[in-house]
Amino acid sequence: MAKTRVLVVGTGGIGTMAAYALEHGGLAQVTAVMRSNYDAAVKNGIDIDSVQWGQIKAWKPSVITKAVPDVLKGEAAPFDFILVTTKNIPDVAPTVADIISPAVTDKTAIVLSQNGINIEKPLIARFPTNPIISSVAYTGATETALAKIFNDDPDCQKIGAYTSPQIAASVAEEAAKRYVNIYNPEGKLDVIYEPDVARVRWRKIAYNGSMNPIASILRMDTPRMRMSKHVIDDLILPMMREIQAIAKASGVTLQPEPELLHAILHQDPNDTAFKPSMCQDFEKGNLMEIENLVGEPVREAEKLNVPAPTLKIVYGIMKGLQLKVKEEKGLWKAEFEPGNPYV
Repeated sequence: MAKTRVLVVGTGGIGTMAAYALEHGGLAQVTAVMRSNYDAAVKNGIDIDSVQWGQIKAWKPSVITKAVPDVLKGEAAPFDFILVTTKNIPDVAPTVADIISPAVTDKTAIVLSQNGINIEKPLIARFPTNPIISSVAYTGATETALAKIFNDDPDCQKIGAYTSPQIAASVAEEAAKRYVNIYNPEGKLDVIYEPDVARVRWRKIAYNGSMNPIASILRMDTPRMRMSKHVIDDLILPMMREIQAIAKASGVTLQPEPELLHAILHQDPNDTAFKPSMCQDFEKGNLMEIENLVGEPVREAEKLNVPAPTLKIVYGIMKGLQLKVKEEKGLWKAEFEPGNPYV
């Protein structure tokens, strides 16, 4: 039986662990898109230090490529699934839809293993007849050097289908279940089909939409944030309540406040100076995932007429910080544009 063809776009920590698991299951043939780590992977393979798989030396997926292949031009056979694990920064081109477009055919299902809410909307608009699948990942994996991966948390994913106007729900659900079966054929991994994946995404936003931006603004690790009571009482708690209310207005009921707050505050251990990924990106001078983690909740609140004053202020500050990063990278020029009323 022919193996399922999977294109993995974004082969850093999370993408590499997914590529390895997919091929290890025996049902998938993976083509991995690698850019900065391409030469190292082609020459020496990928070294993985994994809490789940052990020490893996010089592993290579079936195909390694520098760019997304253009299927219509014959650069690759059609793919059954495209798994996207890149950082999602829609305020900077190219977008996810632009990046994967050359590889999308009428037989392709698109799996978004990225953070945030409403991340599927640009994909549904661009590819209205392709199933879009949501994978909410809790796997811990980082690229410590080129083609060297440290995986300190076992693979954990909740996978379900997005609703798309031009696709029958049963078709999208079947695609999601098929992907889970290919990824986890023996049921040994904590990778499961989740019919209510929207609730899972909102639950993750309760942490990512509050702890991430506040840590970035304060340049503070999460244990210190918890030690400083006002940070939680005056910032995190109001943001969490606003996210709860927005989610509820959109049809998703999260845990009661005490339970949800406890889960958010105790997600990270007390004995490490852990900084969320957004804060780490900012300190490294990298662009941050502010739009899908903070901007989309704010826009959803405005659409649903839900007050979200704290989120809105924090979003404004984060956009300012993002602008500084864009300027440093030459993506924004500090000049007064025509029509600017503040000249």
